[in-house]
Amino acid sequence: MSESSVRQRLAAIMAADATGFSRLMQDDEQSTMAALEVARSVFREQIESHQGRVMDMAGDSVFAVFDTATGAVEAAHEVQKTLNAHARDLPQDRQMRFRIGVHLGDVMEKTDGTVYGDGVNIASRLEALAEPGGITVSDAVQGAVRGKVEARFDDQGEQRVKNIAHPVHAYRWIMAEREALIGVMDQAATGMPEKPSIAVLPFHNYSSDPDQAYFADGIAEDLLTALSRYRWLMVIARNSSFSYKSRSPNVREVGRELGVRHVVEGSVRKSGNRIRISAQLIDAVSGNHVWAERFDRDLADVLQLQDEIALTIAAAIEPQLSKAEQERARRKPLDNLDAWDMYQRGLWHYWQYSKESSAEAQRLFGLAIAHDPQFAAAHAFLAYSHFTGSHQAFEEPQSALELARAGALRALAIDERDPVAYLVLGRVLAGHGDYLEAVAELRAAVAHNPSFSLAHYTLGSVLFLSGHHADALSSFETAARLSPIGPLIWGIQTMHANTLAALGRYEEAAALAKAATRHQTATFWVFANWASILGKLGRLEQAHAALNRLLEMRPDFSEAFYDQLFVEIDPAVRVSYFEGLYAAGLPRLSSRAGGAHHHPTGSA
Repeated sequence: MSESSVRQRLAAIMAADATGFSRLMQDDEQSTMAALEVARSVFREQIESHQGRVMDMAGDSVFAVFDTATGAVEAAHEVQKTLNAHARDLPQDRQMRFRIGVHLGDVMEKTDGTVYGDGVNIASRLEALAEPGGITVSDAVQGAVRGKVEARFDDQGEQRVKNIAHPVHAYRWIMAEREALIGVMDQAATGMPEKPSIAVLPFHNYSSDPDQAYFADGIAEDLLTALSRYRWLMVIARNSSFSYKSRSPNVREVGRELGVRHVVEGSVRKSGNRIRISAQLIDAVSGNHVWAERFDRDLADVLQLQDEIALTIAAAIEPQLSKAEQERARRKPLDNLDAWDMYQRGLWHYWQYSKESSAEAQRLFGLAIAHDPQFAAAHAFLAYSHFTGSHQAFEEPQSALELARAGALRALAIDERDPVAYLVLGRVLAGHGDYLEAVAELRAAVAHNPSFSLAHYTLGSVLFLSGHHADALSSFETAARLSPIGPLIWGIQTMHANTLAALGRYEEAAALAKAATRHQTATFWVFANWASILGKLGRLEQAHAALNRLLEMRPDFSEAFYDQLFVEIDPAVRVSYFEGLYAAGLPRLSSRAGGAHHHPTGSA
């Protein structure tokens, strides 16, 4: 390609894509195509009116280029306001929502107007980070439009995205619905409880067989029970929520009548030996769609399927609710915080996984307890943060473990069913090498909340340490199923990879270990484990690169360092682990001789 046929220039790139398009087409092809044409018309009008140029509208995607970031953001803002308003007038399962990403960067432009390059790729990755009906922009865009556009954006921090070498700093549009919700929910006049509340409506039976109504009711009832296991969540009783059976009530009216912030509704459709369950989580104040998913299964064992679906939906909904509560708390003025809001702020900081954020989380948990000494969840997560501080070397290990144990016992004295407290006790016992007792505490955590992904993950970690590798695999698979995109998926992937490596399944282990490194909050343990597995496979160039990343994050990493943190009962696993690290290039330093050896879990 000649230099005259291509030029490099600065441009704002918009990338958009419809969410759930394949599902919509499968359900109703004609209506979906009509809605898509309406959406394309809106995109085209707004892009052109803001001095942009449509580059492509293949399938359900839109790609456009603008001379200015302001034009791109204003166009995206108007598009989403228009399309979201259209969607709200439709049933939840027929709404077409778009994700939009906007980036400002260098592109290569051919004489025919085609553009390509990293700027285009980053816009596409930002689009994938956006929520349905939302917009995500890069820091370059945020800086260029600050104070110049109506839209407001919330800092999402650095995000690792596919095929982009460096993390992308992302900002998410604060939708009008969310702003309204925050304002409304912060007013006492709402009459709603301070803590999150939810109602599970009867699921609709869309099967031709009316006898399947019992199955639809069973899904909703089991989901209600599963959600009730989350101690922080107020779940409306069945007698109240099922009063809406055979009705099609307005979700906002349901919220007002039952006094809840969120509503779950869904449907069941049976066809031959297949069954499809759709579920939606809806904001009862704004009527805005928060989350939706569809589950397609074989109808081999109805009862087993019923339990599986209920637990899966509960595990998917809970993080969405928790995230919404954390963001709500973060937006409240610092002088207007009660125990619940301090606890939610503490959780937000805890999941950032840094020494500074851990300290801030502990401060906020402590303030929550000072406001309400009987707040069991705050005691439990303060304890858990101390355990994490020990594991990640944020705090002196032994004193942190003692604080963790004492906090967990205080939480259980207040609420003997708190699953986080049982989890912490299990982690502390494992840290002392008491694996049998640790497993018992962790099984109690799972019993009190079968949807608790973190407890399944932790149980797997302890089973791995105690040499029960096959059982550990099962626990990690369950944890990943329950929380496929949660804040600790990197930990689940890392420990799952460790277990596969211990079983000699190195290729599978390498794939999972690599996936774990892509997450923003991944700790140095992730890179240690990846380097070890690559070293065992003989991929020394990659192993050395992973080791360098590890030593950047933890320059003092060595056998002696890790001997301070983990008890190991299987010397063979430990030896194999360090063989891989030494093959990767880890400097050999003296380790203590004799006694119990130690092994990193990579867990949080």
